[in-house]
Amino acid sequence: MLLNNYSNEVLECGTDEAGRGCLAGPVTAAAVILPLDFSNQFLNDSKLLSEKKRNLLKPIIEIDALTFGVAHIFQEDIDSINILNASILAMHKSIDKLKPIPKFIIVDGNKFKPYNNIPFKTIIKGDSKYLSIAAASVLAKTYRDIYMNTIHEEFPMYNWKQNKGYPTKEHREAIKRYGITKYHRKSFRLLPEQLKLEI
Repeated sequence: MLLNNYSNEVLECGTDEAGRGCLAGPVTAAAVILPLDFSNQFLNDSKLLSEKKRNLLKPIIEIDALTFGVAHIFQEDIDSINILNASILAMHKSIDKLKPIPKFIIVDGNKFKPYNNIPFKTIIKGDSKYLSIAAASVLAKTYRDIYMNTIHEEFPMYNWKQNKGYPTKEHREAIKRYGITKYHRKSFRLLPEQLKLEI
């Protein structure tokens, strides 16, 4: 059973990211403050939910949340500052969008950087323990999927509508065949061997 609150602070936000391990597209983060009486029997870590359930939960979270924010950090910045820093920056930028400002932040995972002197707690597998982090994981995943579906239309040969930029065999075969696009992360190991790939 997921818990609704970590610190007993009313304005506690959960934050999480999606797309960290992808070869193309942004890393996307969301931050969510839920009301203390919020409950939903289906809400869980987005990785444990079907795409259909995530898409059903997205508007529920958006309507019921006290506030939420979503932010993309794109491939150029990922290549410049590395994926860990980009993930944390995406979380910071999603928290920037919250009104009111949270009094406490709970973060999925074990890495974070201080945000505006607001106390925070990193929680490994927090997206399967706390509702606000689970809600953030659903929003991060669904908003990123929407973006990947959009750029799929520009480069359908990579089938981002299906693989969302993750390193599937199909995606890597397409990179091998067609090369890379402006959306690929050039600092990532795009193929098991980087020999014939021109960057």
